[in-house]
Amino acid sequence: MYNIIKRLFDLIASLIAIIILLPVFIPIIILLKFSGEGEIFYFQKRIGYKNKMFDIWKFATMLKNSPNMGTGSITLRNDPRVTSVGKFLRITKINELPQLVNVLIGNMSVVGPRPLVQRTFDAYPVHIREIVYNSKPGITGIGSVIFRDEEKMISSSSMDPHEYYDRVIAPYKGALEEWYQQNKTLLTDLKIIFLTMWVVVFPESELPHKMFK
Repeated sequence: MYNIIKRLFDLIASLIAIIILLPVFIPIIILLKFSGEGEIFYFQKRIGYKNKMFDIWKFATMLKNSPNMGTGSITLRNDPRVTSVGKFLRITKINELPQLVNVLIGNMSVVGPRPLVQRTFDAYPVHIREIVYNSKPGITGIGSVIFRDEEKMISSSSMDPHEYYDRVIAPYKGALEEWYQQNKTLLTDLKIIFLTMWVVVFPESELPHKMFK
């Protein structure tokens, strides 16, 4: 019953959100078309439901060849590969909104574990990799809320970015996603949606840690 209600919610929420956000999308599309490298959308292979690959939708925020430049799959704060428009879109998380199309199609949900590229997925412990995508990946999730400023965390560390991700972020994020698999309910999903909006407005808030002890 949970999965049926959740899919129905995803369909209605994504369709309404796309319609409401059209006045926001259109200026961004025009701005991206005539700035940077002229790319509007960025499609990338991500690991999804039952560990199957799919193409994720995002607004283009980085140079075309960015996966083969600098720190590769890891983006740092003030990363030189990010375009001027892209910097604003990333800070506000607006670059993630085209994933509403993924939700409408059905290869993502509003709430779930974030879909990762192969490199960062492989940083999870084996037992996490086996269960993390027993739920459809989400636009937001418990990992996204707690690690809402992952770029800043990685940039502030003296460790190599990939080493920091593998040793510090991946184990903790994996534990969070394991917790979600064990506690996913409609109420949990609604709390995560609320907290996602809350931390955008109040990025330094400790409310997520209070609601999910």
